[in-house]
Amino acid sequence: MAQTRRKRRTKHRGTPAGTIEARGRTGRPLSPEERKRQDRAAARERRLNSPPTWKSSITRASIAAVLVFVFLLLTAKGANKVPLAIAFSVFALVIYVPAGYYLELALYRRRQRRKAAGR
Repeated sequence: MAQTRRKRRTKHRGTPAGTIEARGRTGRPLSPEERKRQDRAAARERRLNSPPTWKSSITRASIAAVLVFVFLLLTAKGANKVPLAIAFSVFALVIYVPAGYYLELALYRRRQRRKAAGR
């Protein structure tokens, strides 16, 4: 008579306490490209699941303020380009830091709500 149940492919090990442990992955090892893809996905997941910080917001806003400064130096006309560029850059920094933090916080909370609703 034909067997009705599929046999398991990996062996299970029983411990003296009565628990059963399954061995880890026993198939072929991952290729470097597959491992890189898996590591990248895990890093993205860690990054998206960590709450935003003020430090990251300040860093992002500083980069944006430097770009505003360079843009204004290249495009502004007149004798007082540098003070104008500095003033606008500081203004941009003051606006971008809290705006960036609270935007990231809202996106983080939305992701967490969606993740909790999906379970």
